[in-house]
Amino acid sequence: MENRRPMIAGNWKMYKTCSEAVAAARSLVALAGDADGVEVMIAPPFTALTGVFDVIRQSNIYLGAQNLHWEAEGAYTGEVSGQMIYSAGCRYVIIGHSERRQYFGETDESVNKKIRAALAANLRPVICVGESESEREAEKTFSTLDKQMQKGLEGLSLDQMDSAVIAYEPVWAIGTGKTATPGQAQAVHEFIRKFLADRFEETTAHKTRILYGGSVKPSNIAELMALPDIDGALVGGASLDPETFNNIIQYR
Repeated sequence: MENRRPMIAGNWKMYKTCSEAVAAARSLVALAGDADGVEVMIAPPFTALTGVFDVIRQSNIYLGAQNLHWEAEGAYTGEVSGQMIYSAGCRYVIIGHSERRQYFGETDESVNKKIRAALAANLRPVICVGESESEREAEKTFSTLDKQMQKGLEGLSLDQMDSAVIAYEPVWAIGTGKTATPGQAQAVHEFIRKFLADRFEETTAHKTRILYGGSVKPSNIAELMALPDIDGALVGGASLDPETFNNIIQYR
């Protein structure tokens, strides 16, 4: 089987005005716009999507969104559909991030509906899973992830899984400066890949990229990427500065 192409994705969260996002994207294109051997994606705020797409459209950098609604259209004030973000230039969308689950009531069931909506809009879902600090301390990491994936991926076909990316983000490591040890990270990624093999098939498990997220930075990316079941990173704070993010992209 061919090797999985590494992916480095930047989640800009609720940072950067339109002009700031465009300036950052322009700097990133100059640094990593022709990145080879690794797939690069950035997910700016909704307001900056079209402006950033105009900057990166001729580069090797893909555009992603940070969320979407599960309906194609309707009376859902303040929401954005898959078709809308696709038309803005997005080819990826982050779904089920722990901050969405923690602050905005996202559930495994809503994650499942959003995954289906993303696929219907020709978007590739980056599906986030991860345990809290209390769940890890109670040794519930694997049972938590099993539940999130059982319900989140319910009803998806093999073909649909071909478009999906999984991102493991231990909630206790997001924005805290803490990072899972290489052993902890590999054990969870191996568990996720085995889940995919059992739930779908070995080929799907092998092809699916599983990213690590949680205080990823230039100083730890190479060690993480050396692990057999880590195929990339979903980067938060360190993706906001183009030079820092480029140092992560150029980890090899």
